[in-house]
Amino acid sequence: MTSATKYIRRSFRKSYKKRDVPLKQWRGERTVERAEKPSNPVRARTLGWKATKDYIVVRVRVKRGRRVRPKADQGRKPAKNRKRENPGKSWQWFAEQKAAHRYDNMRVLGSYWVGEDSISQWYEVVLKRD
Repeated sequence: MTSATKYIRRSFRKSYKKRDVPLKQWRGERTVERAEKPSNPVRARTLGWKATKDYIVVRVRVKRGRRVRPKADQGRKPAKNRKRENPGKSWQWFAEQKAAHRYDNMRVLGSYWVGEDSISQWYEVVLKRD
């Protein structure tokens, strides 16, 4: 007998494969956008989300790929400047930082991946009011 949580988790895995419609809508939104409810409530509950006024879910878009450092190359050859480098932190960490900066009166409880396309990745960040 499978529990309800396992069944819901499996159904979310299947639904992630057919995620074109929300991604098209999310591309037109701002980088940090508040969601009315989580797209994956099972994962949000494991991170501590509750359906009260003190908890919110925020969808954050981050760029994929390596980070480009904002540094002038001063006329050097493309192979000789080190503009692109790996920051050493995951994009999920950057998404949590963006959400914490936007909602500075709230505390980050956690985040989870919700989708990606060729340019961006989206994470949902669970925040709790201090």
